[in-house]
Formats: sequence, structure tokens, C-alpha cells
Amino acid sequence: MASGHGLTALVTGASAGIGKAFAEVFAKNGFDLILTARREERLAALAAELESRHGIKVTVIAKDLADPTGAERLVAEIKTSGLKVDALVNNAGYGVPANYDGTSWSTQRDFIQVLVTAPCELVHRLLPDMVARKKGYIINVASVAGMIPGAASSTLYGAAKSFMVQFSRSLHLEQEANGVHVTALCPGFTYSEFHDVTGNREQVSKMPSYMWMTSENVAQEGYDAVMRNKVVHVNGPVNKGIVLLAKYLPDQVGLMIMRARSRGER
Repeated sequence: MASGHGLTALVTGASAGIGKAFAEVFAKNGFDLILTARREERLAALAAELESRHGIKVTVIAKDLADPTGAERLVAEIKTSGLKVDALVNNAGYGVPANYDGTSWSTQRDFIQVLVTAPCELVHRLLPDMVARKKGYIINVASVAGMIPGAASSTLYGAAKSFMVQFSRSLHLEQEANGVHVTALCPGFTYSEFHDVTGNREQVSKMPSYMWMTSENVAQEGYDAVMRNKVVHVNGPVNKGIVLLAKYLPDQVGLMIMRARSRGER
């Protein structure tokens, strides 16, 4: 019997990239799915494919998590449909590739809503039922960017991902006696549509091939990590090395490296 038989996973940002790969991983492990993103037609196509291939049930609920009411309405619709959430994958996200003073506040506000506020709200609304059942899984997709010195441009990205790492650590400690597993997943460069949506595909394409991982490998490592209740998982040996180096570098040296890197991408 698959490990997820009788359980349901909610995946945000499931229409492409790491979110789509997470949907596949949970489906092949027997979980029913609730998929959410803005692009309903993509979700519907993915749902049909996963149902056919894995014999599971997939529910599609299109929502824009940049809407301050999006998370609340998503949970309300889930509960109205009589569904429960045993596993939550907070994956929805994007970047804003510009200096902070070169963007509108509404752009940055929506970014914070999607990458910080909505994930925290979904956890807050779904966690009590997991605790009551003494079983649950929460994956917060963070990033290596949240564990290294900040870089110029995409100003709030590293800060948001660092927040999710620290949030996950605290939540992990709170819930370890309640049967709820919490993991912060920290991928680096990943083959997906992320950089096309963000608009920096040309710059990141200059990175060497050994820096990149596939969405499928990232998601599988994330699934394995939350099943083991590993609080923080950095994807791949290269990224682990980067995080380890950043941990012991003096701040000024780290900032010098990131300053040079930022100039090289402009």
C-alpha cells in the first residue's frame, strides 16, 4: 500500500516547475491531491494526467494568492467540498528582478503576500486539523537564497526565503510532539519556468550546468525530507557546499562576493 493512501496533499503553485513535480511525487505515493495556482487550464490538464496515471483523485481550485483573501477563500472552498488536507506544500512564488526603489509598492506588496503572508496563513488555517489527527506534513519551499548573504536586485527574495526557513524551524519545534512534520526545502538553481516568469532567464543561463537541478529531483528530495521530519533540507551537494561556506564567511567577505556577482549579472 502506498504511504499516502487515504491522505490528501495541497500543493500551491502547482501548474509548473517544482509545484508540478511535487504533485507528481505525492501522487505516485498514493496521495489524493488538491492543486491550486492561477492557471486553471494547466491545473486541469495536470489533474487529468495524474488521475489517469496513478488512480488518485485530484481536485483543482484556481486561486491567486496575491489576493489578500485568496488563502482564506481557498481553505473555505476545501472545507465546503468536504476535503481535508494532510500535507501542505507551500510552493507558490516568483521573483521581482529589479532594485527596490525601481519598483512600485503594489508589486512588492503582492510579492510579500504570495511568498510570506499566504503560506503562513495556510499553515495557520490548516494546522489545527493536522494536530487534532496527530498527523500532518508541511513543506515550505524556501531557497538557498535565504541562507546566503543578500544580493542586489530581487531585494525581498532572500529575505522572504530566510523568513520561511526560520518560520519552519520554530514550527518544527512546536509540532514535533504532535505528529506534524515540518520541513523548509532550500533548492538553488532549478530547471523550471521560474526564471522565465521572473524575467532573468538570460542572466541565470550563464551559470554552469553543475549548479542546476531538475524540478523532479528537488521535489523528491523534499518529499523524502518531510517524511523523515528533517527540519531544513538543502538540495544537492553544490548547494550544500555554498550554504556551508556562507555560514562561516565573515559578513563583509560574503557581501563582497555578492556585490561582485550582482555586478556580473548586470
